[in-house]
Amino acid sequence: MKTLTLLASLALSSQLHAVEIRDIDNAVNHMAVDQLQTMASESQGYEQAYANYRLAISANVMGDRNTAQTAIDAAEHTLESLNGNQDNSEVLILLAATYGMQIGLDPQTGATYGGKIYQALEQAKQLTPNNPRLLLVKAMNAFNTPAAYGGSKQNSIDLSSKAIELFAEPCDNICWGHAEAYTWRGLAKQELGDNAGAIADWQNAINVDSGYGWANFLLQQNQSLSVKN
Repeated sequence: MKTLTLLASLALSSQLHAVEIRDIDNAVNHMAVDQLQTMASESQGYEQAYANYRLAISANVMGDRNTAQTAIDAAEHTLESLNGNQDNSEVLILLAATYGMQIGLDPQTGATYGGKIYQALEQAKQLTPNNPRLLLVKAMNAFNTPAAYGGSKQNSIDLSSKAIELFAEPCDNICWGHAEAYTWRGLAKQELGDNAGAIADWQNAINVDSGYGWANFLLQQNQSLSVKN
């Protein structure tokens, strides 16, 4: 009986580790919420948190706020538990992004999560100052934070540009964010009136990942607006 229990445990462990970051990203590109939910339930640790983070974003885009809130709460809980047990910059960076999503879902939580974002990013900077995802999440934060509280679209562009440079380095483990960095930089350029630069960045995002749904959507939307004008 003990042997069977051990084998079952090992089989479950193997299944839980089967989900990879690129599989999650592929599901996001197809807005496959059901698949993301399955991935979150069949994984653990960082991959589970990442699946829930992406699930929260996808569900929110589709107007399912309840699923989005449940998923982001789960991601936050997992990452805070991981952060308490290890000194890992990738955990801190994703945790900061998760805090940012919490504010996006409920702006009234900004006072609570704003300081947590800063703390997580500063801790990650001490560990891996040249991590491209660190700079990407900083760029996202600069874009989404009101100017009165230190936000800046130009700063978002500068940070995204630095992230894009660092994404050119080889990566074989946690590698998400390259196409996303181009997309955020494009959004910041659009906000500052540089529509041509925005379109170029969204096209670059697709050059990095041809299936990247967000950049494809933004390009299609821009083309539609151009036709109407």
